Amino acid sequence: MKELSYGVLASGKLGFVCLEQLINTKGINFVFTDKLSEEIISLCLKHSVPVYVGSPRNGNATSFINKINVDVLFSINYLFIVEKDILKTPKKYSINFHGSMLPKYRGRTPHVWAIINNEKQTGITAHLMTEKCDEGDIVYQELIPISENSTGASLLNEFYLKYPQIIAKVIKLIENDSLEFEKQDNTKATYFEKRTPDDGEIDWNWQKERICNWVRALTKPYPGAFTFYNNEKIIINKIKFSDIGFHQNDVNGKILECGENIIVKTSNGAIVLSDLETNEHVKFKVGGEFKCKILR
Repeated sequence: MKELSYGVLASGKLGFVCLEQLINTKGINFVFTDKLSEEIISLCLKHSVPVYVGSPRNGNATSFINKINVDVLFSINYLFIVEKDILKTPKKYSINFHGSMLPKYRGRTPHVWAIINNEKQTGITAHLMTEKCDEGDIVYQELIPISENSTGASLLNEFYLKYPQIIAKVIKLIENDSLEFEKQDNTKATYFEKRTPDDGEIDWNWQKERICNWVRALTKPYPGAFTFYNNEKIIINKIKFSDIGFHQNDVNGKILECGENIIVKTSNGAIVLSDLETNEHVKFKVGGEFKCKILR
């Protein structure tokens, strides 16, 4: 059997972990990455793999990629949307690896959105790449459960283990000429936008369950869920529920108890802020309020 050649589009630590395995096991003819993915750039230089750094859009990388032949193109956590000139490069397949069970959770940071939305499972999907985001035929999927203790960080750690395994399985299917293709049911598709650190603000009018999911989805190493107290930003890394009493008419976000931990009222119960980050000079007091977004 002819040895196939591969090109890789990769960004971030997840891209690095997968690329490191691929460089050690397969012939990698080129890599595309972004300027912030320094580990990937260094890995390519170490192994003398041609690397394009920066946005390939609007034909910026056409002259680079036209000089290199590959059979299969893999996209792994890649920062940029891929256009037609890149997609048509491989002789066989262009395949993206996406952190959800497509067609659910198309878009960015799907595992974070899954936790926020109280999902009980997510997964990893390998699918053919098209010019439309995450819409190509599925070639492989694996489920990953989400427990009540899962965080965005813990799921990402699981991705570090699972992605290389799944890539190896897809390579085996390709090289055995046994890939099967399943069209996505677009009527069941959901799409979620890219998140930024500023999107992490808590609305204290939410129910306590949503606030809990919000916090665990965004906890370290992500920028974190946050709120404001006397105009000071407070990052909240962990919460738990409390059975402390309160009055229905108390404002949501009101501090009910201070001490070793701070207990706060929400719309349907109280929560304990068991891990938070703030400036040392901030002094919390009973009756004080964490401000909701809609009130600021």
